[in-house]
Amino acid sequence: MLLLPFVLLAACRSAPSPEPGREARGLHGAVTAGHPLAAEAGLRVLREGGNAMDAAITMAAVLAVARPHMNGLGGDMFLLYYGSETGEVHALNASGRSGSRATVETLRKQGFREMPETGPMSVSVPGAVGGWAAALERFGTLSWSEALAPAVALARAGLPLSERLALDIEGEKEKLEAEPEARRIYLPQGAPPRPGSLLRQDDLAATFLRLQKDGPDEFYAGKTAQRIVEHLQARGGFLATEDLAGYQPEWVAPITTEYRGLTVAAFPPNTQGVALLEELALLGRFDLASLGHNSAEYLHTVAEAIRIASADRDAQVADPAAMRVSVEELLDPRRLERLATAIDPQGSAPKLAAGARPEEGDTVYIIAVDGAGNVVSMIQSLFHSFGSGLVVPGTGVVLQNRGSLFSLDPKHPNVLAPHKRPYHTLCPALALRAGKPWLAWGTPGGDGQTHTLVQVLNNILLFGMSPQEAIDAPRLRRHPDGVLAIEDRVPEAVRAALAARGYAVEPRSGWTAEFGGAQAILIDLKTGLKRAGADRRREGFALAY
Repeated sequence: MLLLPFVLLAACRSAPSPEPGREARGLHGAVTAGHPLAAEAGLRVLREGGNAMDAAITMAAVLAVARPHMNGLGGDMFLLYYGSETGEVHALNASGRSGSRATVETLRKQGFREMPETGPMSVSVPGAVGGWAAALERFGTLSWSEALAPAVALARAGLPLSERLALDIEGEKEKLEAEPEARRIYLPQGAPPRPGSLLRQDDLAATFLRLQKDGPDEFYAGKTAQRIVEHLQARGGFLATEDLAGYQPEWVAPITTEYRGLTVAAFPPNTQGVALLEELALLGRFDLASLGHNSAEYLHTVAEAIRIASADRDAQVADPAAMRVSVEELLDPRRLERLATAIDPQGSAPKLAAGARPEEGDTVYIIAVDGAGNVVSMIQSLFHSFGSGLVVPGTGVVLQNRGSLFSLDPKHPNVLAPHKRPYHTLCPALALRAGKPWLAWGTPGGDGQTHTLVQVLNNILLFGMSPQEAIDAPRLRRHPDGVLAIEDRVPEAVRAALAARGYAVEPRSGWTAEFGGAQAILIDLKTGLKRAGADRRREGFALAY
């Protein structure tokens, strides 16, 4: 399968943004990705005989080049995979662990009262590369070299900057200026690059070439690994050579709940997948359709389910080996029935203590569905924009800051410790009907991912929208302090009614990344028609054939 000429052509032209109300439709295959060039590469894989996993990993690698501030070789990844031959859903945890030198005491001695959000001590082992290899080996048909070829081609050709990426780089100017290597690559001539200019990532291209030639182990035990460890240890980071060399992604069982005739599969801890399932299980006890789409009653009910599930998530979710309660206990129907009694669709905003605003999370989403019925729902991320802010010299690798999500509270299950996975906001999702995939969907958005996922699902399932309509529809995001950020396409009368209930309502104009960047593929179980949508709040793109 020869993908190189196609991507070289695609890299030299700009792809149009999806328009609201339109969707991609096809009987044979469909893809969505966080950038048009990635979606094009994925669709080409399907057209040339590859399967859904081949397309997903190809898109993941291209996104490492096309969205360098949101994901990449230095980030983490989670995916859900439905295999049509067995009818089983598999989950791959490709998140990394903390370094062997990571201790609360070390940070306390240096005066930290909370985990640093950036810098060398915020970096845990990057898991994405190992995850790509494990997924491709188990369920793909492409070779490692073939899957990486489009990313190599794009990195070598240079990335034409979109308006969105140019704005994102400009917004992180201060962070980039603080690190010489980041400044050199992303602020050429000392200023943010302009839309339409060519972003050169020559060191990243060279790293991709080494990976393509020497295999994924090069990242964890080769020249790239050596440079990562040397750079971090020179800056006081926690990772050692053996931490990278010993990294292994892990296949685990997904977690599920029943919701209005669907079986919804999510990812178990260390992710917030359990919060998504808890929100759905709570909302399943109410006649939401009768409340009306985006009515004050509906939005209040959704916000309350988010509040309850978020409290559980924040108190309990961590590396599963450290958790003090199980997923089964959190999702126990009797427990959820009791919690649901606190929700009154006609009720008022709860009184809450002030809380910190969540990070938006800089993440990309990928979905691939092939003609055989295999489905991949996948997410990968650096966490904050440009992650830790560190770019490893000579590699182009931007290192994530997932370690910043650890707690320094020794009583919390997510407390920092060596060789431990941190809590993750990443939340891939898949809904099945009668055992068959009906909807694959997901979104970036940090803590707000479950908020977007619930609303998009209900828009399709309860309010009869197409995937693209469901994504375009205005939505809310509930902040930890109880403030409701609501897109101002929700009628003013509804926002006023919520304010009258005691909510602090903050309207948002335009199409902002605060509300995520949803993507979805809906599969007609009778005809096999695949209907794909993607969010213009970011750079999502959907294609089908």
